[in-house]
Amino acid sequence: MSSRAAIRYAKAILDQAKEKGTEEVVFGNMKSIDATLNASKELRSVLKSPVIKPEDKRASLKAAFADYDPSTLSLIDLLVDKKRSALLGQVAQSYVSLYNESKGIVVAQVTTAVELDASLEAKILAKVKELTNSSEVTLEQHIDPSLIGGFILRVGDVQYDASVANQLVSVQKEFSKRL
Repeated sequence: MSSRAAIRYAKAILDQAKEKGTEEVVFGNMKSIDATLNASKELRSVLKSPVIKPEDKRASLKAAFADYDPSTLSLIDLLVDKKRSALLGQVAQSYVSLYNESKGIVVAQVTTAVELDASLEAKILAKVKELTNSSEVTLEQHIDPSLIGGFILRVGDVQYDASVANQLVSVQKEFSKRL
């Protein structure tokens, strides 16, 4: 969940990128920033730490994202200057959401126990397109072996859980009620 401040920064950077015609490049930058921050606990800790000097935070971020679009780099500078560098991940997520919304792209998240094969992925995409009446759907796949089998599909605020783990929990609850 992004804060209102993160959404405001994301809107501003999206507007700036649209003016310059670089919204797709910045979109790629923001997806990369989000992935990098999710993968690096150390970098997240650096950004949140009040002990680390802003110059050191700026240097760390500039080193990690050196070849990015100037708009992205100016956002990093602004967040560090305003002592809001901890918001970078939320801003990146908000930008991705706003970009997708502006392009009419529906993002569906599917969680399975194993990797989806191409034919099953195509079927899921077709079903999501049908359900959402959208011509453009992006599928984000997550793997969670604890599901045992089946899948969890999430589109916006709607979630459909057809996992074996969920069915086992339902059976357990039913048995508990009858005892």
